[in-house]
Amino acid sequence: MTEKIAMKRCTSCNSVIAPGEHFAEFPCPRCGKTIIIRCEKCKVLVNEYTCPECGFIGP
Repeated sequence: MTEKIAMKRCTSCNSVIAPGEHFAEFPCPRCGKTIIIRCEKCKVLVNEYTCPECGFIGP
Protein backbone atom coordinates (compact mmCIF):
# COMPACT_ATOMS: atom_id res chain seq x y z
CA MET A 1 0.00 0.00 0.00
CA THR A 2 1.33 3.42 -0.92
CA GLU A 3 1.34 6.12 1.75
CA LYS A 4 0.38 9.62 0.62
CA ILE A 5 2.65 12.40 1.81
CA ALA A 6 1.00 15.77 2.38
CA MET A 7 2.88 18.47 0.50
CA LYS A 8 3.44 21.77 2.24
CA ARG A 9 1.68 24.75 0.66
CA CYS A 10 2.37 28.46 0.94
CA THR A 11 -0.22 30.17 3.12
CA SER A 12 -0.03 33.31 0.92
CA CYS A 13 -0.27 31.93 -2.63
CA ASN A 14 -1.20 28.26 -1.99
CA SER A 15 1.62 26.97 -4.22
CA VAL A 16 3.23 23.63 -3.35
CA ILE A 17 6.62 23.91 -1.68
CA ALA A 18 8.95 21.78 -3.82
CA PRO A 19 11.59 19.59 -2.18
CA GLY A 20 14.71 21.68 -1.65
CA GLU A 21 12.86 25.00 -2.07
CA HIS A 22 13.55 27.69 0.53
CA PHE A 23 10.56 28.64 2.68
CA ALA A 24 9.65 29.94 6.13
CA GLU A 25 7.52 28.04 8.64
CA PHE A 26 6.36 29.56 11.93
CA PRO A 27 3.34 29.61 14.27
CA CYS A 28 0.76 32.36 13.81
CA PRO A 29 2.01 35.45 15.68
CA ARG A 30 -1.44 36.03 17.21
CA CYS A 31 -2.94 32.64 18.12
CA GLY A 32 0.01 30.26 17.75
CA LYS A 33 -2.40 27.48 16.76
CA THR A 34 -1.69 27.38 13.03
CA ILE A 35 1.65 26.94 11.26
CA ILE A 36 2.16 29.63 8.64
CA ILE A 37 4.21 28.54 5.62
CA ARG A 38 5.61 31.10 3.18
CA CYS A 39 7.40 30.32 -0.08
CA GLU A 40 10.53 32.26 -1.03
CA LYS A 41 8.67 34.30 -3.65
CA CYS A 42 6.00 35.50 -1.20
CA LYS A 43 8.65 36.31 1.40
CA VAL A 44 10.61 38.43 -1.10
CA LEU A 45 7.47 40.17 -2.42
CA VAL A 46 6.16 40.64 1.16
CA ASN A 47 2.80 39.15 0.16
CA GLU A 48 0.16 39.11 2.89
CA TYR A 49 -1.01 35.90 4.54
CA THR A 50 -4.11 35.23 6.62
CA CYS A 51 -4.22 32.78 9.52
CA PRO A 52 -7.12 30.39 8.85
CA GLU A 53 -7.65 29.95 12.62
CA CYS A 54 -7.88 33.54 13.92
CA GLY A 55 -7.90 35.75 10.80
CA PHE A 56 -4.62 37.51 11.62
CA ILE A 57 -3.19 39.20 8.51
CA GLY A 58 0.55 39.50 8.31
CA PRO A 59 3.09 40.82 5.86
